[in-house]
Amino acid sequence: MTQRTGFRKKPTPEPKRTPVAMGPMAGLMAVCLVGMVGMYLWTSRRATAPVAPVAPASLPAVPAYTPKHIYSESANPATDIAAGVAQAKREHKRVILDFGGDWCGDCQVLDLYFHQAPNDALLEKSFVLVHVWIGHMDTNLEVAQKYGVPIAKGVPALAVLRADGKVLYAQATGEFRDMRHMEPGSVTEFLEAWKG
Repeated sequence: MTQRTGFRKKPTPEPKRTPVAMGPMAGLMAVCLVGMVGMYLWTSRRATAPVAPVAPASLPAVPAYTPKHIYSESANPATDIAAGVAQAKREHKRVILDFGGDWCGDCQVLDLYFHQAPNDALLEKSFVLVHVWIGHMDTNLEVAQKYGVPIAKGVPALAVLRADGKVLYAQATGEFRDMRHMEPGSVTEFLEAWKG
């Protein structure tokens, strides 16, 4: 028979587990969880609110276009420009040098505007258009420099040559680099001004 004693061993209490007592990791997890819940509530509320598209009244709508191949990567710009000048001399026209790349949305829009009425007729009657590929702003830069066109200001960049190859106009400030936000009429004005 075992003898009972009046002493019972008291269980040792476990330490309190508060965020601070659990260490910095638990506190960080709690903060992250609260942040994630807050972000979820905020984004889900915004996603259900109707959102009307806002378009500034002063900017024209971007015309719909399908990107096309305009600038040849394998063409020799010197040969193309010489051929353009020879054609311009024969036909009593001027030459437009268009520096850009197929990747350039503004270049695509300029080409679209060139081929819309009345620009298409003006271009056909008075100009020979020569496209010069500039890579990703790293190719044929010496050609642009030769004609006084600073590619660093943006593309498309244009120059107008007389039938003898002399520069009449070189786009110095990137006038057409934001073609997507310009009207086709700006191209009409340009062609009218330089048709000779």
